[in-house]
Amino acid sequence: MGMKARANVATFFKYFVLIFMGFIMVYPLLWMVGSTFKTNAEIFTSLSPFTAHPTLDGYYNAVTKTYGGDITIWRAFLNTYSYVIPKVICTVVSACVAAYGFGRFDFPGRKLMFNIMLATLFLPQVVLNVPQYLLYNKFGWLDSPFYLAIWVHCAFATETYFVYQLVQFMRNVPRDLDEAAAIDGCSSFQTLYKVIVPMLGPALVSCALFQFMWSCNDFMGPLLYVSTPGKYPMSLFVKLSMDGDTGFAWNKILALSLISILPQLIVFFCAQDQFVEGISAGAVKG
Repeated sequence: MGMKARANVATFFKYFVLIFMGFIMVYPLLWMVGSTFKTNAEIFTSLSPFTAHPTLDGYYNAVTKTYGGDITIWRAFLNTYSYVIPKVICTVVSACVAAYGFGRFDFPGRKLMFNIMLATLFLPQVVLNVPQYLLYNKFGWLDSPFYLAIWVHCAFATETYFVYQLVQFMRNVPRDLDEAAAIDGCSSFQTLYKVIVPMLGPALVSCALFQFMWSCNDFMGPLLYVSTPGKYPMSLFVKLSMDGDTGFAWNKILALSLISILPQLIVFFCAQDQFVEGISAGAVKG
């Protein structure tokens, strides 16, 4: 077998493995989409994502039925983005300012503080749940109509991963730009938002996308801090729709799950180029 034939065989197996693994990863999503058009009986009798007798009952029940007295899927969407949007904004702004401080200024204790900040990445969130709950209870933030307990802490750069990511990206930005801005009379904050932030665009987009998707999928936070069914976000609304007394209508539950992730998919595909650029650029240290 010649070199060219060996290269062709290797290429064939490489693409075969990639396609096979890709199919395995995508198949559960395809099955979920197909199962939204099936009846309960058919969902448990077939592994195929296709059905010979499609029905829209799952979608109809998902968008028309109310739970907890006054909450619908549209109210749940509104509740979700009532805290997701401010959480994303606070995270991006605070992480950018904190990263600017760590990445551009040399002050006493900077390395120690940065290392302590990185150490918090290894701290499980469950460890913080009890003290945070007690603190927010003292503040009167539990079951707040503005979901303060879920997003206010993000205004203080508590999302360490994003601070670290922006610091790594900022190291690729030449310091000569800071010096040129200072010569032109820019203050530190003017240098940040006029020079640094425009160059951090892809990294900021990747941070915003990560936080957007994580916040939309967050279940534990709303479960701890939201007790009124009318204030439930989508993550709790899907759980609320599982009525154990009347039996699970799985086509409706799967339809709700699919509808709940559609905004995330749309936002991701619209910003995927900058997302990939921000992730790859942040991995290269200049």
